[in-house]
Formats: sequence, structure tokens, C-alpha cells
Amino acid sequence: MTTVLPDAALSPYAADLLRVVTVPEAAANDPIARRAVDTSRLSDRELGVLLAAAYRLLPVDPAHWVKLGITAACQQRQPVFTPESCAALLSALVDELAQPWGYGNPVLAVNALLRCEGPLPMEAARSAKKLVRAIGGRYRNDHPYAMMALAGLGGGLTARIESALFTRSLHSIARDEASVVSTLGPVAQALLAEASGERSYFSPPRLPDVWQRLADMLEYASFAHRALDAAHRRVSDIQSGRIAYKADAAFGRDEVGTLGRAVRVALLRDEPWLMGVLRPLLLGAAVAPTAARTAPSQALLHEVARAVEDFPTPEALAALRAARAVARHKGVQKQLDRELQRIQLALGDRPDVAFRLPDLGFGLDGVRTVTVGGYDAVITLSPDVELTWWANGRALASVPAALRRDHADTVKELRDLVKQARGHLATVARSLELGFTAGTALPYRRWRDELAANGLGWSVVRRLIWEVPDASGGRRAALPTDDGFADLSGTPVPEPEPDAEIRLWHPLNTSAEEIRGWRDELTARELRQPFKQAFREVYLLTPAELQTETYSNRFAAHIVYYRQLYALMRGRGWACSRLGPWDGGDTDDAYRVLPGGGWRVGLRHDYRDQQPDGVECASTDRVWFDRRVGGAWRTARLSEVPAIVLSEAMRDVDLFVSVTSIAADPHWIDRGDDLYVDYWREASLAELTATARTRRSALQRIIPRTKIADRCELTERYLVVRGQLSIYKIHLGSANILMEPGNRYLCIVPARRGPHGSVFLPFEDDRLALILSKAFLLADDNRITDPSIVAQLRARR
Repeated sequence: MTTVLPDAALSPYAADLLRVVTVPEAAANDPIARRAVDTSRLSDRELGVLLAAAYRLLPVDPAHWVKLGITAACQQRQPVFTPESCAALLSALVDELAQPWGYGNPVLAVNALLRCEGPLPMEAARSAKKLVRAIGGRYRNDHPYAMMALAGLGGGLTARIESALFTRSLHSIARDEASVVSTLGPVAQALLAEASGERSYFSPPRLPDVWQRLADMLEYASFAHRALDAAHRRVSDIQSGRIAYKADAAFGRDEVGTLGRAVRVALLRDEPWLMGVLRPLLLGAAVAPTAARTAPSQALLHEVARAVEDFPTPEALAALRAARAVARHKGVQKQLDRELQRIQLALGDRPDVAFRLPDLGFGLDGVRTVTVGGYDAVITLSPDVELTWWANGRALASVPAALRRDHADTVKELRDLVKQARGHLATVARSLELGFTAGTALPYRRWRDELAANGLGWSVVRRLIWEVPDASGGRRAALPTDDGFADLSGTPVPEPEPDAEIRLWHPLNTSAEEIRGWRDELTARELRQPFKQAFREVYLLTPAELQTETYSNRFAAHIVYYRQLYALMRGRGWACSRLGPWDGGDTDDAYRVLPGGGWRVGLRHDYRDQQPDGVECASTDRVWFDRRVGGAWRTARLSEVPAIVLSEAMRDVDLFVSVTSIAADPHWIDRGDDLYVDYWREASLAELTATARTRRSALQRIIPRTKIADRCELTERYLVVRGQLSIYKIHLGSANILMEPGNRYLCIVPARRGPHGSVFLPFEDDRLALILSKAFLLADDNRITDPSIVAQLRARR
């Protein structure tokens, strides 16, 4: 057998591997055939060469372990094929069909075609033709788009094979797509196969530019408009009764995939016609034309949501929110809620479109007033969105009965406006926050004209600290004012030039003194920021992490509520598999690709057990970082990770542990068994994490402003409260309570609202609110009437 690339073009290590997979004698005698393949020493081009050669090996071959190492690397990276190695792989696939177990793998053939760095020789076209005839002759139709691409390379489909391949793709919209792409050549057909999600076990990750390449084809972009128009007409006919309604039957499965691709291409091209079609399409697909709690196409709703997550825009997000509002199916509502969360996260990666805001009628004072039936409806952005009703200069407790009766539609529209405004505020805030790791900077002209000039945008950016250029050529941290910017001392900062870039201030890049100053200033002003900025946690690399080099155990060995952890990870944009008491369900690596796309963070966690009451527990393990290199992920040393990337990613993991740890459950100790009690006792009173230290910093500023200030003291880990009956120590991490003397545990069930309700909190934090609620309660412990608390106090006096 001849090699597929001259040895001179390979590194010595790659040449040795090629020799053992192509020369049986070398495989039998060379120790390299029995060692793990060090894929870090192989280029992407060498991987392609080696895969083409190794694919011919049988499981009994001495070099089979080399094949496994090469194929595993190709599943994680983007191999590059020379014309010779691509032709050799197609030839190997043809020969495989002669084996009793032969499959042919048309998807892998198309994967190689798309990753080929030159024109294919005629030998490749002949192999493609043989593959199509052999696989089509067996009436296999599991990979129709890959087969269409190979047929385009090999000379076209016969009528018999075409019928066999597309038996399940006869619906009109999908048929139109296949017809369009069939005229564009084998590369376009291969792109469609890649975009359609056709995969094999040996497939590399999807090409990162597959959607851009598809969107650059004007013929396909034109088809996308035509397809979505056709889909819109169909749901309109269903809603009007011209087509008989049947739940979840508006579109075939093949059409749903086709429409998802059309939406992705239109979003990527930012087509101006898209929202005029997409919004009514989603509204029509989300709710039955009857009173049934079903929908014409749940599948289309979720496919569009996945498309919008890939290429989010504020307008598409708003359209999905509108569909969520009209949907009656509870399952659809819950799934869309999860998808909307992920889309909001994904918008942080598209700052070019994330800050496009509609004019909803709010002035820069954050107020919109609408007169309805003699009453004033006042919608205020402060900092949430509130709707109040006024008459004769007096606020009313609720919507007047006359308005509910005579102007029900207008009242509903105003409530919908509140939801819409709330959604846009959340989108802008989340997009700005995600810009920390992406290093997002905005030209001042755009900040001024798109954000600050819009009532919604201004309500967000005016509460954030910005770094703006100053006359010395440096940058100054400043808050926006009605007249420009002012620094921490209140000194006006000159307005930047229109093209000068401004960006969000982050505490990682400044001094402890400046951080304290901004925290004091915001607390004094009672200015709650849309997300933690001045009070943001900072995570620096530790000596222990420098020793472990490629992973961190900072948040390892915590026992957590698994279902809560899983939901929180998914809500924060982490990709993870569901664990449980089944084969393969004991360990998972959760990942989050950070904004900018160059880094991702991984968290390993293990399933522990399921309690008799159904509670599932897991334990946390190591954290590590991967860098994107050539379209694939490679683990990096922690010392190589940018400080802002490490800090923001660790902040996520700290949140997971802080929120889901059983240490934060005051009832765990009362479960009646000893499982994890040692962990609970240790962790519930442990040294403070960065999140808890930030909470302590906030309490330093909040407590002196309260009526219980003279009965409280902050220590390193506790808020100490002196009541009439005892002295209490509230842990600043878990919020668990110890009573003096003797550090006796006191269990208090959290109330929905406590006496801290009128106290200003500089950021939203349930644990901070809980600690304050407990502090107010215990400061007047002689007035407690709750029987469960009174019983504990009396028993321990």
C-alpha cells in the first residue's frame, strides 16, 4: 500500500505513526504501535493523513490502538485533508463495503470533502460514485444529504436511488431546499449535509464557518426567504381554518430542519425582511386555533429557538418571548423559558446587534404615562419595570374595576408592554455583563446614540461605572450623568470623542481603595446596579493552582443538590448531560464557552446517590480551561488563562457551589441520618468564599444604616447579633445560625419577606436578604412568636 503523503511532508513522529499503520511488519515490531498516541505532537494536516491511512485497519491489526488514538483526536479537532489523503479515505470507505460488517460511512466522506485543502483527483469522484451506488442499492436513507453531496461529486443520483434516499423528505419546503442545493455543486451539498447535523461516530466537530459559508450563497439566502414565507402562509391557513388543524402536524420533521437552517442564514445575514415573517410565524405556530392547549408545531418553535441561540438578535428574542406569552401548552412554556435564558446569554457574544433597542415610548426619566378611561397608567423603570394606576394625583392599589370591564384589551397591552420592557432591560444588562470576558468596547458615538439616547438603554447604562478616555491619554472610571460623566470625587469628565472607545469598569483592574470608594458611593446614593459591578467578586490564581498547572480544586469536594445544580448550570449557559443511577450516569464534564469564543471552562461533577425522599446529591470536582486552537479545544495551563477569563468563569462555579451546596440547607442536620453530616458541619461554617466576602462587604455598608446597627457586629465569618435572650452568629456564607454560649445550632425557616424589606440592598442576592431578615428577627428575639423557633430558644436557655 502506498502512503498518501510523502514522508518528507510529515514530522518524524507523524511519519513513524504512518509507517506502523501502513506496514504490518512495523506494527508488529515497533513499540510505538502499543503506546498512546500523543496527538498534541500532530498538526491538523497530519491527522487527516493518518486517518485516511488508519481507517483501513481491522480490529485485530497490531496497530489498532494507534487507529483508536487518531480517530479519537479527529472527533475533537478539525483534521485537514490533502487531495491525496481525501481520495485515499474515500477509497478506504469503498473497500470497507466489501467486508461483512462494512458500513461505508458517507458522512465521514463528506466531512473529508469539506476539509480538503485542494481540488480532488478523479479517483475521489470514482470512489464517491461507487459509494452512492453501493449504499443506495441497499436502500439506506439515513444520511440523505451526505449521499446527495457524494452523488454530486460522483456524477448525480439515479432515479431509483434518489427515490430511496428522499422517501422521508417529500414535504414541499424540504424538497425545495434539496432542489436549490442540487444545482450548486458538491461543495454546497456537502455544506448542507454538515449544517443538517448528519453525523457519524468518526465525525469531527462541525466546521465553525459552516453557516457563514451557507449564508454567503445568494441562491440559498433567496431560498431562505421563500421557505419562511411558505411556512408563514401555512400557519396562517391553519389559524384561519383553510387547513384542518392537527396538533404538532403543521410541518414535517424534514421541514422543521429546513426552516431552522433558513432562520440561521437569515439571522446571520441580518436580513431586514426576517422579523416581518418570523414573528407572525412563531405566533401562529405557538397556539392552536381552537381552545386546545396544544400548538400547530412545537418542533418549529424549539428549532427556531435553537437557531436564535446560535445567532441571537434582540428582535428575534422578542419574537420568541411573544410566542411564549401566547402559548398555552405548559411544556412549551417551560422549554421556551429555558431556551430564552440561553439566548439571552448568547447575545453577549454579538455586541454588534445586542444593543438595538426599540422605542417603547419611555423618556430618559424612565417613565411612560398612558391615559385610559380617565385614569393614568404609569410605567416606571426603577430599576425593575412597574405599572401603577393613578387618579386625581393619587396612586391606586390595583387596576380600577371599570378599566378591567371596559378597557380589558388596553390593560392587557400595557401589561404586555411591561413584560416587553423588562425583557429588553434584562437583555441589555446581560449582554453588557457578558462583555467582560469578551473585552467588549463601544465607540462612544454608538453608546450615546443607541443606549444612552433610548429610555430603556439609559436606565441600564446610567447605573454602571464606565472607563472613559481622559485628557492625559489614560482612562478614568466614571458614572454617567445628565451632562456627561463624573468620576468618584464628583469631578466632571470631559465627553469622549465620538470614535473613542469606552468600556465597563471591572474591579479586577483597579486598586482596593478605588473599589471601596465606589462601593461606598453607590450605597450612599442607594443606586442598585443592573448586575454586580462595584461589588463584583474577583478570583485570582492561587499558589495551589500554579502547582496543579492545568486544573483547579478550589471548588472540589462539595456535596450539592444535583437537580438544582443541573438547572442552574443549564440556565447559566453550561452544556451538561443529565446524571443519574444508570450506566454511564455517574460522571459528567460540564462546559461553558465564554463570550468571544476563544476559551471554555469545564467542571467535572459526580453523581453520589438518591435519598429515600427522592433528593439527588452530587459532588463537585476539578475546574479547567480549554483554548480554541484551529477549531478544536486544547487544555491550557491556568497561568496562560487571561485573568478576566479565569475570574469570570470561577465566579460561575462559586455561584453553583454557594447556591446548591447542602451546607446552605438548614434542615439537612435534621434529616435523621449521618450521611454527609460531617461535610455539612464543616462547610456551613467554613472560611468565606469570594461570594460571601462580597456579601460581607455589602453588610459593612448596610448595617450602619439600619435600626439594629447598635446590636450587630461583623466578624471575619459572621454577622453577630445581640438579642434579648441570646447572642447569635449568622454565617455569611451559608446563613446558618449558631447561638452563644456553646455554638448551638438554631434552625429558622426562611420567610418570603422579612423586616429588612425597606433596607436598600446594593445588588440582588437572596442570601444577603436572608441574612438581614434573620438579623432583624433575632435582634428582637423576645418578640418572636413562631412556635418552632420559640421551642428551640426555650430548650437551649
